[in-house]
This record gives sequence, C-alpha cells and structure tokens, in this order.
Amino acid sequence: MAGIGIQLNRIFNKHTLISSLYGIGFSFVFTIAPMLIVILCIMAMFVVLGFNEVGYLEREVFSSSILYIFIFSFLITSPFNTVLSKYQTDRIYEKRYEDIRPCIYVGTITILTLASFVAIPFYIYAIVVGRMAVYYVFTSYMCFLGLTLTFSTMIYNSILKQYKKLTLYFIYGMLVTFILSLIFRFVFNLSISYSMLLALTIGFIVIAVLELANVLSYFSNNSRRYREVLHYYRLYWKLIAANFLYTLGLFIHNFVYWAQPWHLLVHDTYISNQAYDMASFLAMITNISASILFITKVEMHFHDRYKDYTEAVIGGKLDSIEKAKNRMFRGLSSQIMSLAHVQFIISVIIFLLAIIILPIIGFSGLIMEIYPQLAVGYFISFLMYSELLFLYYFDDLNGAFINGLIYTGVSLIGSIIASKLPAIWYGAGFTVASFLAFTCSYFRLRWIERNLDKHVFCRGRVLKEIRDNMPEADVYNVYKGKKPEGFYKLSS
Repeated sequence: MAGIGIQLNRIFNKHTLISSLYGIGFSFVFTIAPMLIVILCIMAMFVVLGFNEVGYLEREVFSSSILYIFIFSFLITSPFNTVLSKYQTDRIYEKRYEDIRPCIYVGTITILTLASFVAIPFYIYAIVVGRMAVYYVFTSYMCFLGLTLTFSTMIYNSILKQYKKLTLYFIYGMLVTFILSLIFRFVFNLSISYSMLLALTIGFIVIAVLELANVLSYFSNNSRRYREVLHYYRLYWKLIAANFLYTLGLFIHNFVYWAQPWHLLVHDTYISNQAYDMASFLAMITNISASILFITKVEMHFHDRYKDYTEAVIGGKLDSIEKAKNRMFRGLSSQIMSLAHVQFIISVIIFLLAIIILPIIGFSGLIMEIYPQLAVGYFISFLMYSELLFLYYFDDLNGAFINGLIYTGVSLIGSIIASKLPAIWYGAGFTVASFLAFTCSYFRLRWIERNLDKHVFCRGRVLKEIRDNMPEADVYNVYKGKKPEGFYKLSS
C-alpha cells in the first residue's frame, strides 16, 4: 500500500497544475481503470454485435454466466492475495529475490486448484440438471479460470509498481477480446452470446499471461522454498479469513435476495435477482471514487507520518516517539474525516444525477426503489475498508478478523430481516452492517493508539525460537570443566 503513496507524494510535491492532474490520473489508472476497461469492452460488444436482438433466454444465460464468473473469481482470489502480497513484500525487503518464484507458483496452483474445486461440481450440475451445452459450459469454466488467474497475478505486478503496465495489459486484452468477438460472429458465424463469451475467455487469458510473464522476467532465480509459502498460509490464516469475510460481506446481501421467491432462475442452474443486483452495481459505481480519494488523500499523507514514527522508534527519545505517535494518529483521524466529507459531496452529486438520468435510459421501478439505501450502504462500506487497511498497517489481524465477522454476519442477518420489509428498505441490512463494521474499526484503531507501545516494544523476542530437544540446565560443569552439549545452540 505504501508504494503507491510514495509515488503520489513525488508527483504532488511538485505543486503544479500539470502534476496535480497527472497525480489524479495516476491514481485513477491504479484503482479502477482496469475494471472500467472491461465494462466498456462488454458494452461495445453489446452495441456492435447487436446483443439487444438476442432472445431472452440466451441473453440471461450470458448475463448470469458473466455475473457468476466475476463474483466467484473475486471471492476466491481476494483472501489469498493478501498473504501472497505480504510474503512477496517480506522477501523483497530481505533481498531474497529467489523466493519470489516459489510464491508465484504456489499461489497460482493454490488459487486455480481451489477455483476448480468450486467450479467443476457447479458446471457438471449445469450440464446434467440444467441441460446446458457442454461447449458453452466448458468455455464458461475456462473464462472463470482466466479471470481468476488475472486477479491473482495482478497483485505481484502491483507490488512491483507496474501500474501503467497493468492498465496497458487490460487494454491489450480487451482489444483482442473485441476484435475476436467480431471475427467469431461475422466470420465463423457463431452466436452473439457465445462469440462474446469465447472472446472474453481468450482476452482474460491474454491479460493473465502478460501479467505473469512480466513479473517472472524480474525474478529469474528459483530457491524452491515452496514450504515457506505454505507456512505463511498457516501463520497468517486470520489475514486470509479477514479478507475473505470482507469480500463475502460485499456480496452476501445479494445472495440473500437470490434466495427470495421473486429471483430469476436460468436453466435450473443460475440464480440471480436482476433488480437487486443492478441496484447494487449502480450503488457501487456511485461510491467508487472513494478508492481514488483514499489513495490520494489518506495513504500518501499517512505514510510520511508512519515513517516518522518508525524512525523515532529506532533511534529517537521517548518524547520524540510520543510526539511522532500522536502526530501519526491525528493525521489518520483527520484524513479519514476528510475522505468522508469529500466522498459525501461526490456521492450526493452522483446520486442526484443518477436519480434524474437513470429513469430516462430505462432504469426505473424496483431498481430505483432499492438504489438509494444501497448507495448509503456502499458509501459507509468504502469508508470502512479504508479503516480495515489501517488495521492491516498496524498488523492487527484480530481486529481485522472481528471486523469481517461483524460485516458479514450482520449483513446476512440484516438482509434476511430487510427482505420482509418494503422494497425501499431492502438494502438496510447491508447499510447497518457497514455502519457497525465502520464503528468497530474506528474504535479498534483508537484501541491500537492507546496500546501501540505494547504492540511495538513488548512483542519482540531476545532469543530466536527453535524446535529441538531441551538442552541441559547446567551452564558449566565444574567437574568436567566444559560446557554441556547444546549450550552453543541455545546461546546462538
């Protein structure tokens, strides 16, 4: 997280209009540009290939396939990416560059294996029960693996600060996707929906291969220490669980409404709720700028104060340490409040424009009833995520895990209760969950502020821990005139 902040500091410290615009553009490229590139490519294929002319069943099968591919690939990759990024960062800090390849190999195998365990039974069910075409199901499976691999390899390139290359890879991949969709449709005369699905599959694989080739080009040596990566899974299981719970919390309220009687069932396989899912997507887009604001207004300012504090701990006096700590937490609080104020203004403006424009272009009825409540929920949720990242900053895995439990658990129970209320309150469960998780994270950060000295100064160890037989208790044997066996091992 600090890498992008350092880069933005260098840009904004020039204090010119051009550098400010470049900094905003840089943060945009790093945060949401890849997602927008994919969305624009799909919309372009819709228009050029005439997707609106496709029959209702074929259109819903494609839409449901893409929905499931995106949601579950994100659910699978997000938890492991946090641990893999920590392992890679630690090895780079220790200058053990030969350990990066084992991290990439183990991470890729782990994520693709888990993705297959989840996807294969589902797609077999789609063939046997849903009676879907085998070729279509297999292509969906490959598209799922391609996007999963894309998400998993993004983290390695992000740590290397390859933000521009990542965006270029998505541009290349979606250009390939768009061109291939035209070829499949107008040259090979495939159906519109399958042309798009097959083109997206190849496009995601192209992006993943480019990302993987780029990061492997930086690390040519291989230490073959694969067990160390697996050890990180065990050591930081709370980090995996916390990030999984947060990611699950983003979608679990959608799953609740998928189970409602008015859901959409396609081929007895794909379950969704079009009105609620579309309202969720619009609400997320309304508040997506929070990601950019967090990068530009919070992280890059906080990093300097965090660095000052760590330097004071290493070589400063007690008074200097206390001043640096107080300054760091004052900056953290003020920047979170600043983020909330600015994002509130942006969200209100986008919300008002959405209320006016969306009904004109066809979004009305139940979607617009659900949208306002979810817009509030995602506004609070993105603010909560900024606090969650600060918990990661201070290595508070217990706090992050508790945050995830509250966020997911309350969202599940609250959404079940809200589903019995009028449509305008359907998003209330998610909103309450976001607010409670935000409140919990805020007070957890305050607790860290009060106990930071214990965290920093009382968790270290003087002697290195080893697993071996207990050495003899004698330090020196006066009768034999020598030190007992095992003494040297203990003292080292």
